[in-house]
Amino acid sequence: QVPLVESGGGRVHAGESLRLSCAASGDIYSRSCMGWFRRAPGKERERVASISSIGGTTVKGRFTVSRDNAKNTWYLQMSDLKPEDTGIYYCAEDSRAEGQCRGGEASLFQYWGPGTEVTVSS
Repeated sequence: QVPLVESGGGRVHAGESLRLSCAASGDIYSRSCMGWFRRAPGKERERVASISSIGGTTVKGRFTVSRDNAKNTWYLQMSDLKPEDTGIYYCAEDSRAEGQCRGGEASLFQYWGPGTEVTVSS
């Protein structure tokens, strides 16, 4: 298991943008799917984006996701943030994906970062 660490969270006002990063401390499986999840206050964890090893993406709303395999880093660009985007954001790895992401269920992802908090005020 290669530890994952998120960064880039913070407090912003509605309408602003943030870019979150997820860095792996070493090489991860080249065919892994990387996901971004959010746990909003009082809600279940949900996937907001994922990106496969071949670049296929699934995103929710105003988010975009990218990866830099050379740096073992993945990004979540969040634009026009709204108060409902508030929560703790986690990156996660599905090392059993073979090129394509297998789905958005949290149970499919084996490795998780500790999370980074995003607070959006109105």
